[in-house]
Amino acid sequence: MTAFRTLDSANVANKRVLLRVDLNVPMENGKVSDATRIERVLPTIREIADKGGKVVLLAHFGRPKGPDPKESLRPVAAAVAAHLGRPVGFAEDCVGPTAKAAVDAMKPGDIVLLENTRFHKEEEKNDPDFVKDLADNGDIWVSDAFSAAHRAHASTEGLGHVLPAYAGRTMQAEVEALAKALEAPQRPVLAVVGGAKVSSKLELLGNLVKKVDILVIGGGMANTFLAAQGKAVGKSLCERDLLDTARSILETAKGAGCEIVLPIDVTVASEFKAHAPSKVVSVDAVGADDMILDIGPSSVEVVKGKLAQAKTLVWNGPFGAFELEPFDKGTNAVAQEAARLTKAGKLLSVAGGGDTVSALNHAGVGEDFSYVSTAGGAFLEWLEGKALPGVEILRQR
Repeated sequence: MTAFRTLDSANVANKRVLLRVDLNVPMENGKVSDATRIERVLPTIREIADKGGKVVLLAHFGRPKGPDPKESLRPVAAAVAAHLGRPVGFAEDCVGPTAKAAVDAMKPGDIVLLENTRFHKEEEKNDPDFVKDLADNGDIWVSDAFSAAHRAHASTEGLGHVLPAYAGRTMQAEVEALAKALEAPQRPVLAVVGGAKVSSKLELLGNLVKKVDILVIGGGMANTFLAAQGKAVGKSLCERDLLDTARSILETAKGAGCEIVLPIDVTVASEFKAHAPSKVVSVDAVGADDMILDIGPSSVEVVKGKLAQAKTLVWNGPFGAFELEPFDKGTNAVAQEAARLTKAGKLLSVAGGGDTVSALNHAGVGEDFSYVSTAGGAFLEWLEGKALPGVEILRQR
């Protein structure tokens, strides 16, 4: 992998550091309800401030169509200050006189959050004049928002063309973890891909079958592959228009020497709700009124056996309807085994995607994987083999 510039080579003392972070956090009643993304960027903020940098935080929030008090970052500034244990100033714009006055008043070690970059439509257009307006308040640019790195916006990519650019510690950890998992991995590499639909993960599957040794397919998308093999799936979620595509992926995998693992038994119910009466059946015995809502215990044991062979795990998507008991058993069991192997030093485990993070936390192992990415789209695009503009701009040339 081409090396990229990190804080190790940045002189931040007495510099205005435009630090792009991801503060697009969930809110309830005006308060941050999940501070995971805030906690992820605290080390970078602290490091720059402790080295005497003036930390000017840039972030987006929601999808506003212009300035909108409901999409303001002001309450997030208070949450960042609370988690950081230091004062965090706030400016009511990210460019112009308001932003300039706030930055000009800063002393080394101070921290200021500028208002939502998406209050300006030029942000998402990566408008050169807007990039220049942002850059007027900084001497260097540090990106710590991997989750926004798949977008070539002004604050996530454009600034790297006009200011010295560096990766923050979160960005560095994310890229290094993903590189270890897919660019130069210890083999065998096992990928778990679950979730509802094959259609949303076609590019991902196409890339992974050429890069991993074992591909475990779970969730609703496994039903499409089972149906492609001529098995009945009853009333289960199944994309019948993609059966030929599923067969093509199976053929590509065979040609690439990638072993595909599909369920051999499943947990079925007649309705999609928590604690619905359920039973375990072979994939050859799914009834016309059955809905497949999880993998069965024999399938869990097969996947555990494959994990025992692997040195690297990449995970995206659950095995079943994990948000509904008892259809969380398969995901929980596999996640807990992966965590056990990771803690024993036998497995490098990297996971990401919204449902995946929720599923691992539900299984009680979110802290036990080698790396869990909070990025959604960026994590998926990386796994699909796409270049991310916000990462490419940080590479040393």
